[in-house]
Amino acid sequence: QVQLVESGGGSVQSGGSLRLSCAASGYPYNSRAWGWFRQAPGKEREGVAAIDSDGSTTYADSVKGRFTASQDNAKNTLYLQMNSLKPEDTAMYYCAADPSPRGLYAPSWDYWGQGTQVTVSS
Repeated sequence: QVQLVESGGGSVQSGGSLRLSCAASGYPYNSRAWGWFRQAPGKEREGVAAIDSDGSTTYADSVKGRFTASQDNAKNTLYLQMNSLKPEDTAMYYCAADPSPRGLYAPSWDYWGQGTQVTVSS
């Protein structure tokens, strides 16, 4: 059974930083793409960053230059370093995994974590 567990969320002031982690276990496939998504109340889940199995990374325009996604394959862990946070970054953040590259389209991804809340105050 695939499990993805996010951690690292919290409350910060505008301009602050947070680092999210997502630990994976039970993943049965040799290839893996990772993704970070977020969902604010009343809004659809949107893609933040996606790392393909070859390591190439795609970012949403709204986070380019501020967020950095990375992975540690030895630890089966995905990270999201978030700098220069803004109030509009407030959302529940989810990690996702899939055997194939899925880009930033949330419905395409097979495996999801439970999420970690990020709140940015002005």
